[in-house]
Amino acid sequence: MDLEDRAPTCFDQDMSTTLIELRPAKVADASAVAATHDEAWRSAYRGIIPGAELEKLINRRGPHWWDSAIRKGSRVSVLVFGDNVAGYANYGRNRARSLQYDGEIYELYLRPEFQGLGFGRRLFTAARRDLMQSGLKSMVTWALSDNEPATEFYRALGGRMVARSSERFGPKSLDKVAFAWTG
Repeated sequence: MDLEDRAPTCFDQDMSTTLIELRPAKVADASAVAATHDEAWRSAYRGIIPGAELEKLINRRGPHWWDSAIRKGSRVSVLVFGDNVAGYANYGRNRARSLQYDGEIYELYLRPEFQGLGFGRRLFTAARRDLMQSGLKSMVTWALSDNEPATEFYRALGGRMVARSSERFGPKSLDKVAFAWTG
């Protein structure tokens, strides 16, 4: 990430000034990222992914998982609002060999109370910039088709739908779509 993303900015809210920081995650952030993951996934996928399967997915990604991912050098960026991790993005090389794109945003989530404020766009832009600076000029991300806020978000950011697939969650198979950006 370049310095522009690391420098705190101010956000006026109710006559107070709160610092917003966008930076690479530190090991000390693992618990906060896990809590953000938990809240964001419950909000995004309740009623879409069957309850028992959703709980399994959330429970697999606790603080130890995030601690390990950060220590191993996974690209995880956090958006910190005041003293709280409001969101995170996890990204790197494209994992789908069938799609000819260099990079991929694996996950981009915000706690529900921070959605709709432009923070997701900031996280997305920073992750995309970081990928491009690493030589990964084109990019893809996946979203469940039934997750309308996510599909609308990626469309609004100029993502072009380039592929469809499905993923099984216990007894239920869900449709997912890939959005891509080039250059």
